[in-house]
Amino acid sequence: MVMGLLSPRGSQITTTPVAGDRFQRRTLQGVHESRVGSLAWNNNILTAGDMDGKIVNNDTRIRNHAVQTYHGHEREVCGLKWSASGQKLASGGNDNLLHIWDVSMASSAHSTGRTQWLHRLDDHLAAVKVLAWCPFQSNLLASGGGVGDRCIKFWNTHTGACLNSVNTGSQVCALLWNKNDRELLSSHGFTQNQLALWKYLSMVKMAELNGHTYPVLYMAQEIQPASAL
Repeated sequence: MVMGLLSPRGSQITTTPVAGDRFQRRTLQGVHESRVGSLAWNNNILTAGDMDGKIVNNDTRIRNHAVQTYHGHEREVCGLKWSASGQKLASGGNDNLLHIWDVSMASSAHSTGRTQWLHRLDDHLAAVKVLAWCPFQSNLLASGGGVGDRCIKFWNTHTGACLNSVNTGSQVCALLWNKNDRELLSSHGFTQNQLALWKYLSMVKMAELNGHTYPVLYMAQEIQPASAL
């Protein structure tokens, strides 16, 4: 089991697996030529996206860890999220693009050709860093745009259709689905630095929390009870 991960030298990734009571560090290198800015786990696969737009699947169990790549982004990959099934990967970039990938569509690790994405979505007007798969509808993905966009968008990942778009008035920094109810919590940056609780599907705003002076960049959810921190 891997307890933590770091990217201490830009293009290198360090994982810390736990073996009994011992911590062992492993550095994954030789794959990226630019800064690694996003990471996502899928069982034993650690997926990493870099500043050049390359996405790599790393199998942390084997020596030659780089096993698959995805090519499609033209600028830095700033958001990665695997679906609960582990079959689909969502990636967002500073090129304002959102890609949906099927795990079977990845290229071999050293391929330089373009990977065929499942969907290439260009509706956002700013970087797409925030991605959240819906826990009660497997083909539903929420994405959030940066300062120049300020929208939360909802996608049918089977068809690639945009189901809804809500202008929040601020940069979208993080999204959390309520696992016990049809609600979505969003945190924001410029201009208001607020948190907002939305009712899905209507996207009626149920509550808004203000008080942060700076952008609310991250949120975490307790397993039991399901509250956000």
